[in-house]
Amino acid sequence: MSAILLDESIVPQCFTDRLCISAPSIDTVDICQLNEEFYLWQKEQFINEDVSFVLNARAHFVDKVLTKLWAQHQLDEYQLSLLAVGGYGRGELHPFSDVDILLLTQEDLPQDLADKISAFITQLWDIKLDIGHSVRSIKECLKQAVNDVTVATNLMEMRKVCGNDALTEHLQPLLNEDVFWTSKKFFVAKREEQLARHKQYNGASYNLEPNLKANPGGLRDIQTIGWVAKRHFNADSLEELVEHEYLTNNEYNELLECQNYLWRMRCALHFIANRSENRLLFDHQADVAKLLGFGDQGKVAVERMMKRFYRIIGRVAELNKMLLQHFDYSIIRDKKHNKEVILNDDFVILDGYIKATNKHIFMRSINIMEMFLLIAKHEEIIDLHSETLRLMRNARRRLVSGLMDYARCREIFLEIIKHPRGLGLPLSLMHRHSILSAYLPAWRNIVGQMQFDLFHAYSVDEHSYRLLKNLYRFTLKKHSQEFPLCSQIVQRIRKPEVLFLAGIFHDIAKGRGGDHAELGAVDALQFSQDHLLNKHDGRMISWLVKNHLLMSVTAQRRDISDPEVIKNFASIVRDEAHLDYLYCLTVADMRATNESLWNSWKENLLKELYSSTKRAFRLGLEKPVDLREQIRENQQGATQLLLAQNFSEIEIKTLWREFKADYFLRYAPVQISWHCSHILKHDREQPLVLISPTPYRGGTEVFVYTKDRANIFATIVALLSVKGFSIHDAKIITSKAGYTANTFVILDQQGNAIDDSYRAVELGQSLTNVLAQGTIEFTSKPRTKRLQQFRVPTQISFVETPTQRSTLLEIVALDKPGLLADFADVFQLCKINIHSAKITTFGEKAEDVFIISNAENKALTEEDKAQLTAKLKEELDS
Repeated sequence: MSAILLDESIVPQCFTDRLCISAPSIDTVDICQLNEEFYLWQKEQFINEDVSFVLNARAHFVDKVLTKLWAQHQLDEYQLSLLAVGGYGRGELHPFSDVDILLLTQEDLPQDLADKISAFITQLWDIKLDIGHSVRSIKECLKQAVNDVTVATNLMEMRKVCGNDALTEHLQPLLNEDVFWTSKKFFVAKREEQLARHKQYNGASYNLEPNLKANPGGLRDIQTIGWVAKRHFNADSLEELVEHEYLTNNEYNELLECQNYLWRMRCALHFIANRSENRLLFDHQADVAKLLGFGDQGKVAVERMMKRFYRIIGRVAELNKMLLQHFDYSIIRDKKHNKEVILNDDFVILDGYIKATNKHIFMRSINIMEMFLLIAKHEEIIDLHSETLRLMRNARRRLVSGLMDYARCREIFLEIIKHPRGLGLPLSLMHRHSILSAYLPAWRNIVGQMQFDLFHAYSVDEHSYRLLKNLYRFTLKKHSQEFPLCSQIVQRIRKPEVLFLAGIFHDIAKGRGGDHAELGAVDALQFSQDHLLNKHDGRMISWLVKNHLLMSVTAQRRDISDPEVIKNFASIVRDEAHLDYLYCLTVADMRATNESLWNSWKENLLKELYSSTKRAFRLGLEKPVDLREQIRENQQGATQLLLAQNFSEIEIKTLWREFKADYFLRYAPVQISWHCSHILKHDREQPLVLISPTPYRGGTEVFVYTKDRANIFATIVALLSVKGFSIHDAKIITSKAGYTANTFVILDQQGNAIDDSYRAVELGQSLTNVLAQGTIEFTSKPRTKRLQQFRVPTQISFVETPTQRSTLLEIVALDKPGLLADFADVFQLCKINIHSAKITTFGEKAEDVFIISNAENKALTEEDKAQLTAKLKEELDS
């Protein structure tokens, strides 16, 4: 039973007097009122008092309430004890936390006692306490605890609130016996429990909406340390573990500091959410940041708060790992059977863990880097030994200057980066244990740097680390089928370390203000000079950092079937070597940003841009593409396919006379044949809708051919939105005969092409019916509460196209349901013709690009632009 004694004076007399046993009875309404008053008092104390005071006060107040009601229900007349368990047992009760109690009884429960217990529990619910309760005898407690480590853990933390002393005194010694839970068995069970919990979060601490309790590095990891040691040493507090030499004084103070910060965040979250809530959702982050004193600047305050949070949970995760392994080695394992392999005078491998042979090894900082090089060279090493980690942590704190200041460290760092396994375990450990920060001062600045949006799933340092791990996977033949082209490139290039270093620096300047790519390119060039890389490699790394967004932006926001787009992109990239590096860096970057947003559409766009650019290099950029020749090639290819389907040349040529040249430039022969074969067989009085049976660039192609009239584009995008599809690409072509041929590339809500033939048929039929009727009633859904937390300034810009017959329009705005349909309505109102659209969503931000013309099919005039801008802003800001 916990030895926690709650200070009687912690709660003001005005509350305790009304809950005194000798005071008159108190009813449910009065207790609810008292509870509300206490909540307001607790909230006031939170601002100025230590958070432990607030949690203890809540636990003590609940003690008083339960004791008062216990007496009022005359439960003190029975052989019955009321025990606090869980967080309540520890005296750590957050404002809306569950109140977990155990009613310890005799073997047989008389009916009158059962009735009184039921009435007692009912009243606890009536007074709005979130009660978690169990009623068990001593025998039942032991039976359930032996089979369930969670029950066993709760019993270890029990604290008597009121009731019979004899029962609790009988149970307590039984819990300390090895037949209950041995130290070893309990340790193994809690470790497995922690591994399973971490797995739910993909092992990542840096979630943007973390669970303060269950997240890796969260409060549960601190509690696990205490539970494991408590079971072995029978200690009632972390402080006692210092006496047992399980914790050092510094580690104890560090754990307390981290625990207090996490407690404070969780407490603030309860106040803001006004309920029991452990998930720090976007909805609450700005208000929590303000309550914690980070300011009320919204995004800036949140990023400040989260930066500290991520650093805290990183420290907790490190301490948790070190202390649990220390417990395993020092207390659980049989030391006689440890296998030791000597590496050199300073290090050995012990059961797969690298271990320093003397306590002063890291007095020379260079030895830290030497150790990671050894890890790269010996694939049998699985991790750092806990004693070595403790030594390295102490040495890391003593560092006066960065490790990069030492010439030998710079040599070793490059050796690690160049080693075939350098980006494997060595990089992971250097990232996890802040050695990358100790080596690169610029990296230290991005540790825990959050990006308050729905696009980036990780902090900047965690994203950069994941990018590097993606690049490492490209080097491994066992993963070569995941991204075959990337694997082929990385495994053939002469200096993969150039790519890896670009990955380290690509986002290293985020959070400084200014263009992070430009600033990072300067950092990368300086790094290259400091590390004596040749000028060519340094310039390549710097160029990659500066242009690391170029390929993703071009692929997602430009029409890569347009030869002019390819030519402009190729002129910036310059040669195949730059293209190879940039392609691999882009794929690794996009996948590391947010895995849930990566899909086959993006993968295929990048591949196509890579192939088209490579083809342009081999043909020669100085030779412009002959558009007439390309049209002829596409027509010839389509003709052969159509003739094979028994269409005559006269039929084909008659239909093709209706199409403008753009049609044959913007579609491949297979697509032209697919469209035209159906048009030739179709009753043109009715809309024609085709759904591609196979994916196109990873998405589903929807082709619509119908008589041109108002609102067709708006109608189609509205229906697709209602059906839950996202549009990523659109081409709109109007024929000379007054028909419109629209093509949309769509993905379902999981980011995949339609793979259900029934769903494809249903979509085709729905589009046909809607187009035949004329319009669709579309009610725009309100923005979700989640989206309401974000602010995206609307940006509208125009770029003239080379033909002077159209204008490129870029719109950046806060995403919302039906946004594309809203754009279509405005275009219709302003008599704007849409020729193509590239639809891109980055989390909460939509970045859409349209090729448009005015009613005369010419580029927009200044007056047209002003009118369109005004109408778009009016629609978006409404």
